[in-house]
Amino acid sequence: MLHVVHHPGYVVETDGTGTFPHDKYALVMRLLGESGVEMTVHAPEVMPREWLEAVHEPAYVDEVIACSVPAAKQRRIGFAIDERISRRSQLSPGGTWLAAKLALQHGYAANSAGGSHHALADSGAGYCVFNDLALAANRLIEEGEVSRILILDLDVHQGDGTAALTAGRGDIFTLSIHAEKNFPTRKARSSLDVALPDATGDAGYLEALAGSLPMVLDHFVPELILLQAGVDAHADDKLGRLSLTDEGLANRDRFVAREAKRRGIPLASTLGGGYGADREAVALRHARTILALAATISAGDAA
Repeated sequence: MLHVVHHPGYVVETDGTGTFPHDKYALVMRLLGESGVEMTVHAPEVMPREWLEAVHEPAYVDEVIACSVPAAKQRRIGFAIDERISRRSQLSPGGTWLAAKLALQHGYAANSAGGSHHALADSGAGYCVFNDLALAANRLIEEGEVSRILILDLDVHQGDGTAALTAGRGDIFTLSIHAEKNFPTRKARSSLDVALPDATGDAGYLEALAGSLPMVLDHFVPELILLQAGVDAHADDKLGRLSLTDEGLANRDRFVAREAKRRGIPLASTLGGGYGADREAVALRHARTILALAATISAGDAA
């Protein structure tokens, strides 16, 4: 059984001219439904203000909720913050938190949005408003659900916001595998950064993943993995600089799921980045990632 967190509020209708695909969440859900996989959809609630303020500055939280984000911050984010985007930005962290809770019960769950890894304490950036990964990790630890969380960021862009928001914490480990020369220009310092040269393909990527993830899992021993499962490392991605094929992404996803499963570590994934004029193709990559993770985690299980 695939457990997916989704809300109609994730989908915001736009004129379709921008780079950020506001409709891809609906496309991903449609493709998951068409796959024939047995699936339960769970609806998140908006993340409470006090949870948001535990990671982000209260003044910035106020700006987003009141739709009064200054123009300079909106430019840094990459789109305007209106009521629809504000609501989605509060729903998405709630979705990642719920997906993590479901993963603790079922082994794996996916948020059909999320992965907003560029958002900082006082501002969003790079199409990210609130940092759902840092928010969910902080809340789960505060609740006593787990004591150690690995945030594994496989987006083509470094998870600079997540690294900055969790810096110095011994209970959250951030591992980012990304294109060295891609956005952001000024990188933060993750617990471990693996920066890849332009045009790294399937073999080089899998070598980097295999050379870092098992080591982190065995030394840090997390009780939960939050996965930023961006598909923008694909060769055809508009904003990527790496050269993974469809099979390379599938091998990436299966490797992560196998390493988590063999250690009995629950895994929750977020959508992350994926960009291009062919929105169906991008959504299909996201859907295939979710399906590959779910299939690998459930392989051999009776349920």
